[in-house]
Amino acid sequence: MNWILVTMILALLIPIYEAFQDEDIWQKMLAFASVATKTSIMILVVSVLRDDWMIGVVGVIILSVGNASLMLLAQILKRVNES
Repeated sequence: MNWILVTMILALLIPIYEAFQDEDIWQKMLAFASVATKTSIMILVVSVLRDDWMIGVVGVIILSVGNASLMLLAQILKRVNES
């Protein structure tokens, strides 16, 4: 089962590499949203493997709230660039 986590960590490195490579702020935000989603999915997998529902609750909270704050930041940047 450890190979699942290693594969997930390798998949997590792809958007991090893309974020450092690209200069566009929207591409960076998209990459960080992808990292947040993949991290929360990894937390949920760990909670299932350990049979610990408290860790799963944290993963669900990160999954549901984490990307909302990133979208608020995107809207703020959009309005700053318009004016």
